[in-house]
Amino acid sequence: MSLRSRLTAPEGGANARHRPPPGDAAGHLVPSFRAKLLEEIDLAEMSALTPQERRDRLERVLGHIISREGPVLATQDRESLIRRVVDEALGLGVLEPLLEDGTITEIMVNGPDQIYVERAGRVERVPVRFASTEQLMQTIERIVSTVNRRVDESNPMVDARLPSGERVNVIVPPLSLTGPTLTIRRFPRAYTLPELIGLGTLDEHIVALLSAVIRARFNVIVSGGTGSGKTTLLNALSGLIPEHERIITVEDAAELQLQQQHTIRLETRPPNVEGKGRITVRDLVRNSLRMRPDRIIVGEVRGGETLDMLQAMSTGHDGSLATVHANSAEDALTRLQTLASMSEVEIPFAALQDQINSAVDVLVQLARFPDGSRKVVEVTLLASQGREPFRIASVARFDARPMGADGRVYGEFAHLPLPRRAAQRLYLAGESVPPAFGVAGAEGELTTRRAGTHGDDPGSGDDPGSGYAPRSGAEPGSEPGSRPGSGSGAEPGSGAGPDSGPAAYSGGQAGRAGREVAE
Repeated sequence: MSLRSRLTAPEGGANARHRPPPGDAAGHLVPSFRAKLLEEIDLAEMSALTPQERRDRLERVLGHIISREGPVLATQDRESLIRRVVDEALGLGVLEPLLEDGTITEIMVNGPDQIYVERAGRVERVPVRFASTEQLMQTIERIVSTVNRRVDESNPMVDARLPSGERVNVIVPPLSLTGPTLTIRRFPRAYTLPELIGLGTLDEHIVALLSAVIRARFNVIVSGGTGSGKTTLLNALSGLIPEHERIITVEDAAELQLQQQHTIRLETRPPNVEGKGRITVRDLVRNSLRMRPDRIIVGEVRGGETLDMLQAMSTGHDGSLATVHANSAEDALTRLQTLASMSEVEIPFAALQDQINSAVDVLVQLARFPDGSRKVVEVTLLASQGREPFRIASVARFDARPMGADGRVYGEFAHLPLPRRAAQRLYLAGESVPPAFGVAGAEGELTTRRAGTHGDDPGSGDDPGSGYAPRSGAEPGSEPGSRPGSGSGAEPGSGAGPDSGPAAYSGGQAGRAGREVAE
C-alpha cells in the first residue's frame, strides 16, 4: 500500500466507531491530521528518502501543522498524536509501539477490540485497540501485500513476514468467528550460552558437555513444546561450531542468527497468488546437500524433510542440528519416525528406526514452566543401534522442587555418567568428558530406558519408576546410577533469574550416545 493510500484511507467504514485507546485523548484527531499531512508533503520527494528520514520528515511537518492550526495539547498527547498519524502512514498503526517494545515476544490481535502480548512467558492484555474492523483489515493488507499475498473470503488464511523479520499469521472471517485475527511472533534476540546459564536455562557443566559433543560432530536434536526456547538454544549452540566450517541453515521462517562468516541461510517460499512457486523445507534440505555443507542446521523438521535430514546426518554430514516439537525425548524419537514416514517414499517403520538409530546422537529436551521460564530438563544419548527398539541414556536432567510461595519452582541439575562408547568417541575427536559427568564403568551404572515406555529398560540398573516420578527435594547426586557429587548444579534457588521456574520433570526424558565408535 502506497503512502498516499495510507494517508487517504478512511479510519473505518461508514458505520465504524472511532474510539481512541484509553489514555489517548487526541486519538479522535488522527483522521483529520492525517488528511492535513497529505496536503503538506511532496510524495515524490518522500519516496527518495530512507525510511528513517521519511519518518523524521513527517514528524517535523506534522508538528508544524499542530502548532499552526491547533488544538493546544499537553506534551504527552501531542507526541501521541504525532506518533499515531506517522505510524499509520509508515507502519502498522497502533501495533508499532508494541513492535518496538523489546520485552514483548508475541502480539495477538483478536479482532479490533482485543490485543494481547506475551512478556516473560506470560500473556497480558494491553490497553490499545483498533478504531474499527476496517482499520484492522487495512493493517493486515499492508502486511500481506509486502509478500505478494492477499487475504479475503476466498483466501482467509495467510502466513507472512514483516520486513524486520517477525513471523505473521492471519485468519479472517468466515473462518474466524471472532473477526480478523492477527498473530505476530517476534524472534528472540540471540542469547549466548553464558547468558542462558545466568537465566537458569542450563548450567556450566551441561554447556561443557554440549560443547564437547558439538565439536566432536555428534548430531544433535533439540526438542520441546511450543515456546520452550528451542530456537534460542539452537542458535546459542550453533556458536560452538568452528569458524572455518561451511554451515547451511534451512528454515521455514528465518530465525537463526549465526555469527560465523561462512554461513548460507535458506528460507522457504510460500506459493504466489496463483498457487504456484512454493519452495518447501524438504526442497531446501535436498538442495543443501549439493552445496558442499560441513554442517546442516534445520530450524524445525515437521514433515517429509525429516527423512532427508536423517539421511544427511548418517551419510557424511556429521555434526548437524535440528529441532522438533515433542514433550519428551521418547516422544521426539517417535515423532521423528512418524514425520519421516510422511515422505512420498514408502519405508517400513523398522527401516526408519534403523535410520534414526544411525543418525541421531544427542537429544536435548526443553520445557517451558508455568512462570514462563525455559529450562533444559534432560540431555540424553541414544544407546540403541540398528533396528533395536529405541533405548536412551540420560546424562543430565533438571530435578525440580514444588512451586514456592513466590510462584517459582527451584531445583538442581543432576549429572550422570556417560556410556563408554560415547566417551570413546569424544576421546577420538580430541575432546574430554567433563568431570561432573564421568564415564560409566559398567552398563548397570547407566540410567537408561526404552523410548515409548514409562518403565525402565530391563537390566539398566534403574530403580523401578525412577524415570518419571516428580521429585520433591531429593539431594543432588541421589539419583540411581549417579556418583557422589554427580548431581552438582545450581544450589536451591540459584536458577531463580528471570527465566528460572517450575519443572515437573525429574529426569523425565533421555538420550543416547550417538553413532559411537566401538570400544
